[in-house]
Amino acid sequence: MSSRDWEAHYAGRDPLAAEPARVLLDHAHLLPADGYALDLACGLGANALFLARHGLRTAAWDASPTAIAALARAADSAGLSLDAEVRDVIALPPPVAAFDVIVVSRFLARALSPVLAAALKPNGLLFYQTFGPPSVDPGRGPRCADFRLAQGELPRLFPALELRAYREEGAFGDTKRGLRDEAYAVFSRPGAGLP
Repeated sequence: MSSRDWEAHYAGRDPLAAEPARVLLDHAHLLPADGYALDLACGLGANALFLARHGLRTAAWDASPTAIAALARAADSAGLSLDAEVRDVIALPPPVAAFDVIVVSRFLARALSPVLAAALKPNGLLFYQTFGPPSVDPGRGPRCADFRLAQGELPRLFPALELRAYREEGAFGDTKRGLRDEAYAVFSRPGAGLP
């Protein structure tokens, strides 16, 4: 979608009504008790709000001024402290060893993979969920293959990280249930010891 399409998509939507990514909900027990988190390409920031509620100092970056303004208002009304910033994450990616947690949801820029791995502090966690090959609903998600994972691709995007959890169900079993047309993973950056 064009930037104008994204602005129209986010206009009038309530970030407090949005759901955090399934990978984050399913694996919230892995989050540290404190630290610095980033919701990258955050859209309306449901993940950022979730992280801030969990007690993490949270940054939320997206290229959409409409989404970031809505997120800032929602965080303020909920009494949550987070730094919502209009930012082109491709042109201005996160710095090295800056974050304890990074969440990426429904965004794929393969060239950022090594940058995201490097942006984690030792023992940091990356929660990643995005569209995979269409298996149940071909009309769901981006049409361009450049913005969809190939089957089994997600774990291979982060060879420097350790895989903690991975889910990609395809069209097996009852396709009305489960995680369909998407894949998710949780990775950790090796560290000197336990956090």
